[in-house]
Amino acid sequence: MGAVTTAFTTVLATNASAASGVNYVALGDSYSSGVGSGSYTSASGSCLRSTLAYSQLWANAHSPASYTSVACSGATTDDVLNSQISALNSGTNLVSITIGGNDVGFSSVMETCVLDSDSACLSAVNTATAQANSVLPGKLANTFAAIANAAPNAQVVVMGYPELYDLGNSGICPGLSTTDRSALNNAADTLDSVIQTAAQNAGDSYADVRSNFSGHELCDYFSEWLHSVNVTDVTESYHPTAGGQSGGYLPAMDSVTG
Repeated sequence: MGAVTTAFTTVLATNASAASGVNYVALGDSYSSGVGSGSYTSASGSCLRSTLAYSQLWANAHSPASYTSVACSGATTDDVLNSQISALNSGTNLVSITIGGNDVGFSSVMETCVLDSDSACLSAVNTATAQANSVLPGKLANTFAAIANAAPNAQVVVMGYPELYDLGNSGICPGLSTTDRSALNNAADTLDSVIQTAAQNAGDSYADVRSNFSGHELCDYFSEWLHSVNVTDVTESYHPTAGGQSGGYLPAMDSVTG
C-alpha cells in the first residue's frame, strides 16, 4: 500500500510541476468569456468575463503559473488582432480561443430566425454560410498566424461551437420550426468545419465540443446546456450555461491539453 501511495503522490507532484510551468492566456468571443454562465467579473465590463468560463475552470483545476483572460463578448477576428493579441508574449505557452461566429454575423442570424419568417431565416443562414466559406478562412488564417508570431512557444487550442438544437425532439419543442432549427445546426457545422480546417492548417489543436453537448442542446428538456431566447437578457440567448462551460467546453479543453 505504501508503494502505491508513493507512486500516486509522485504522479500528483509531476502533474503539479507540469502545470506550474504553464502560462495560459484565453482569447476569443463570448463563448470564451463565459456569457450565459453568470458570475461576471466587474472589471471585465461589457466583455462579460465569467469566473465560470471554461478557461477559468481549467486554470482552477490545473493551477498554471499564470492565467489571463482577455476574451470579450462580441469579439471578431479583428478584435483579437487589435485588442487581445497584445496579452501574448514569448513566455505564453498555452492559448485557447473561440472565434469566427461574430465575423459571419451568427448572432444576428439567430435573431432573424426567432423574429422573422422561415424564408427570412433561411436567407440569413445562407448568407452567413457563404461568408463562412468565402471570407472566414482568410480571417482565421491571419489571426492564427498572428497568435503564433506573438506566442511562438504556445500550444494553441481552437475551440469549436456546439449545435444548438436536438432535432430529435423538435416536433414536441415549441418555438422555431424544424426547418429553421436544421438550418441553424447546419450553419454551426459549417462554421466548425471552416474553423477546424483553419486550425489544422496553422498547426493548432482543435477541440470539437459538439459531442459533449449532445443530449444537452435546446429541446433537451431539463438537461439543456444552452440558453434559448432570453427576453430579460438578450445577450445570454444561444450561449452556454454554466453547465455548458463545465460539461461541454472544459472536457474538450482537457482532451487536447492532457
